[in-house]
Amino acid sequence: MAELGKKYCVYCLAEVSPLRFRCTECQDIELCPECFSAGAEIGHHRRYHGYQLVDGGRFTLWGPEAEGGWTSREEQLLLDAIEQFGFGNWEDMAAHVGASRTPQEVMEHYVSMYIHGNLGKACIPDTIPNRVTDHTCPSGGPLSPSLTTPLPPLDISVAEQQQLGYMPLRDDYEIEYDQDAETLISGLSVNYDDDDVEIELKRAHVDMYVRKLRERQRRKNIARDYNLVPAFLGRDRKEKEKAPRRKITKEEKELRLKLRPLYQFMSCKEFDDLFENMHKEKMLRAKIRELQRYRRNGITKMEESAEYEAARHKRERRKENKNMAGSKRGKEDGKDSEFAAIENLPGFELLSDREKVLCSSLNLSPARYVTVKTIIIKDHLQKRQGIPSKSRLPSYLDKVLKKRILNFLTESGWISRDAS
Repeated sequence: MAELGKKYCVYCLAEVSPLRFRCTECQDIELCPECFSAGAEIGHHRRYHGYQLVDGGRFTLWGPEAEGGWTSREEQLLLDAIEQFGFGNWEDMAAHVGASRTPQEVMEHYVSMYIHGNLGKACIPDTIPNRVTDHTCPSGGPLSPSLTTPLPPLDISVAEQQQLGYMPLRDDYEIEYDQDAETLISGLSVNYDDDDVEIELKRAHVDMYVRKLRERQRRKNIARDYNLVPAFLGRDRKEKEKAPRRKITKEEKELRLKLRPLYQFMSCKEFDDLFENMHKEKMLRAKIRELQRYRRNGITKMEESAEYEAARHKRERRKENKNMAGSKRGKEDGKDSEFAAIENLPGFELLSDREKVLCSSLNLSPARYVTVKTIIIKDHLQKRQGIPSKSRLPSYLDKVLKKRILNFLTESGWISRDAS
């Protein structure tokens, strides 16, 4: 009678009671796993027919050498339990698997087989591919550590704590912002006979309370970041006197006012670090421009730059002394120089005496005159060579100034009369 309960493979006649594959298209065709994997065919049965896995409940998924002897049915119950109760609820999972398994056995089997075993190694990679690396703060922390890191208690005396009603161990105050916020949820209770409207109303009360708590914590963080408590106690004046800070320029003050909306996204320290880094960037750019100026003047060593700067300061000092002497001499003569209006402008030394008289009479700066002169002479030479001129005179040159300059250049022999 015992032989009647056993099942045999129709191909190799081996016992397949624990696990067998049944054909869904042929009748009474059951194969062992070895014959099924080899593609055995017998009678009208073909290897491409549909099949059904028949498990007697005694098949071991990890093989007979696995510790504990877990059957396939227990493995299926374990996976159902981990999905239903979640990782860590080993007592509920053990009760779901069966009375024969303790919570310790369930935990050890799941961790050893599904996490640290071959299945876990294949499904859980050691390094997550294409993971975005956060370079804004060390050790791969959040983007703004001030949003998640709890603040330490205030460093104030006992008398000051009593004055403020501050409890350092709880980091709370006796009178908080919106002191009556807890009344929203103090009378709430969960009843099984509540309908959907009542449940949603209670959830709305909880959401309102959570928003009030967030606003309360936000105000605490702002008071802590910007040292409002020491300012209230009069400590900030002493700290400012002890710690000298960099003088803030007018441009930086205006930029701080423009970036004021960012205060709500950054802490005080982060905002100060931002402006310090911007100041460092400005200084580095100025240093780069200075080094580029040295390079243009043929200086390749820092020792040569000191000599260059000393010589430059001497030239500037000599020029200032010369200008001061000239102005002093003009005052002594009782009248200003003939070219006092343009003699200190750039390009004055490039003009002849007649050109100086012309620029002084036209009230035209030497640099502008040299520009107009260059354009006119260039156009004249191109016309003589048969090349059409595409140059345009500056906008500050009207018809009267143009005619005076053309007549002067013609009389001086720079251009011919037919061109004028």
